[in-house]
Amino acid sequence: MGISLSILLIAAGAVLAWAVDAEVSGVDIQLVGVILLIVGIIGLVTSLIFWSSWGGFGGARDGGGQNTTIVERDRSNTDQT
Repeated sequence: MGISLSILLIAAGAVLAWAVDAEVSGVDIQLVGVILLIVGIIGLVTSLIFWSSWGGFGGARDGGGQNTTIVERDRSNTDQT
């Protein structure tokens, strides 16, 4: 789950938990909102914890995850006569 989806779940959960007063038979809308809010918070926290391993700010320090190979040529010229 990404950061944007987590924020979307948090917003939807907050709206359902505190701003909706509708009654639906068989479904507690406020409870669904609280569940979405909790899932969104958990997703946001885990996304922030693993941010550097997913290419966040830490990727710029180590070369962006690209491997670089340096090859030096042999300077001794053995083909001369």
